[in-house]
Amino acid sequence: MTTFSLEKELKENSYPGRGIVIGRSADGKHAVTAYFIMGRSENSRNRIFVEDGEGIRTQAFDPSKLTDPSLIIYAPVRVLGNKTIVTNGDQTDTIYEGMDRQLTFEQSLRSREFEPDAPNFTPRISGLMDFTGDYSYSLSILKSADGNPASCQRYTFSYQNPVAGIGHFIHTYMQDGNPLPSFEGEPKLVAIPDDMDTFADTLWNSLNADNKVSLFVRYIDIETGTYESKIINKNK
Repeated sequence: MTTFSLEKELKENSYPGRGIVIGRSADGKHAVTAYFIMGRSENSRNRIFVEDGEGIRTQAFDPSKLTDPSLIIYAPVRVLGNKTIVTNGDQTDTIYEGMDRQLTFEQSLRSREFEPDAPNFTPRISGLMDFTGDYSYSLSILKSADGNPASCQRYTFSYQNPVAGIGHFIHTYMQDGNPLPSFEGEPKLVAIPDDMDTFADTLWNSLNADNKVSLFVRYIDIETGTYESKIINKNK
């Protein structure tokens, strides 16, 4: 499978929308995830990431300008025991609650579909990092059938014993457009470095300057479970 340059992928796409990267650092010691959000409207751009326990949540930067919180205010990252959940919407809570009832990642998402934001029908992308035994991770996308809301297409990609220095990148939109075209194909194979700050800076500096909003990166020590995180917000 072809390895993509994450920097090149982002610099050549002015609007990938929201994106999730999950993988393993080059030295093999850390499980790595990143999540970013972008926005074209004032409402979407009026956001920041803030810490919330072991996870994060979105928050209006200027509450007086918040018009519709339904699809933009949510918890992108939550931790359930030895599992870390990363998503682009309130399905984070659906997965958390489902897995807390012993459902699988896939089973938990059966009750959800793509977002009801016609005509885009934004895909719901989700990731799960599992530290039960050996580290593994999964990525999911729930999307409409080429813009047809009558059909929901569900894809899950699972990665056992991830290779050091390798990760997978999935995002909501192929490119900018009206309507926005949904992501197609498998998650893209990308390189994951050892240094969290280097990775975060590369991601942030590669995102379109006008459309980027916030970025979250976390490096988790696979052996001990301790982690370091970094949040970058355009709004300060």
